[in-house]
Amino acid sequence: MKKSDISVMPQFFDRYINLAEDIDLIEALQKHASFSEEEITAWKEIGDYIYAPNKWTVKDIFQHIIDNERIQAYRALRFARNDKTALPGYDEELLAANADTSKRTLEDLLKEFTSVRLSNIRMFKSFDEVALQREGICYNTTITPLALGFVLVGHQIHHLRVINERYLNRDYMTKI
Repeated sequence: MKKSDISVMPQFFDRYINLAEDIDLIEALQKHASFSEEEITAWKEIGDYIYAPNKWTVKDIFQHIIDNERIQAYRALRFARNDKTALPGYDEELLAANADTSKRTLEDLLKEFTSVRLSNIRMFKSFDEVALQREGICYNTTITPLALGFVLVGHQIHHLRVINERYLNRDYMTKI
């Protein structure tokens, strides 16, 4: 199913969904499951720099993408299995503050991301069209597993754009 098959565009999450192409969900997830050597080299050069006070490092951003990937996939699983329990939001700052990415390498984080994404691709492949369109409530918003799948893609696109626009501009970088 494609992004255009999302029956109701969920508020808040639409900012991420709208960044994804209108292609099959599995194709979109696969397209964004790995990174080029050029991207990885550029991110490694940034190291533990930030572009402004109280901002995350590139490693913090990737940990956040991984955390979000797991949370949104969990929500999609619950809704696809017809669980009608309303699910809460989460505090991304709290998760980031307790992740301690300083003890991890970028390579390790990228491997973890790829593993989580590949696992999620298998999960989304297991959902039929009925399961993908089942509605659930998260963060006080009605959303479907299909929409959550596109949230994964768009959320990643959003943060990679932030890295490219703000972190790769070294004039503003500060070592933490």
